[in-house]
Amino acid sequence: MLSHCANPNCKKPLHYLREGKVFLFSRKNSSKQNSKPFQLLEHYWLCGECACEWTLTMDGDQDVQLSERTRGRFRNAYRRQHPLAAH
Repeated sequence: MLSHCANPNCKKPLHYLREGKVFLFSRKNSSKQNSKPFQLLEHYWLCGECACEWTLTMDGDQDVQLSERTRGRFRNAYRRQHPLAAH
């Protein structure tokens, strides 16, 4: 169960889902005890303040990592469509 922000430097307690962002990651588990591999679904939450600056990603080793959001391309796309936004 989600109880706090996934950013280890924040740890804001989760009270409501109306702010922030919830992430769902699927991991493959191929336990030697089980003959069939299965998927585990894991939920993570970033509070509203952290979700503005950070995102969560899963790398090739299926580790969830906190990564800085790339906002430049969205800002540049907005400026191309709306030239007055650059002023």
